[in-house]
Amino acid sequence: MAVCDVCGNDYDRAFEVHIAGQVYTFDSFECAIHRVAPTCDHCGCKIIGHGVQSGDGVFCCAHCANGGGSARTGVADRA
Repeated sequence: MAVCDVCGNDYDRAFEVHIAGQVYTFDSFECAIHRVAPTCDHCGCKIIGHGVQSGDGVFCCAHCANGGGSARTGVADRA
């Protein structure tokens, strides 16, 4: 069995995620999200979808991208 890197659960159905040369072991997608999902630069929530990139920032949605405290404008959730 493998031990989850987040919660420490020793689980027979654990899985590995490989990201940029790092290998992580998780027992659930919940733990994987806590460890490796990016965080919105505006509101701080975990980004579990595609997210929005604007300049050097990563955001959970267009609303946060436009309100991120910088000169970002024109980002929309719909074209």
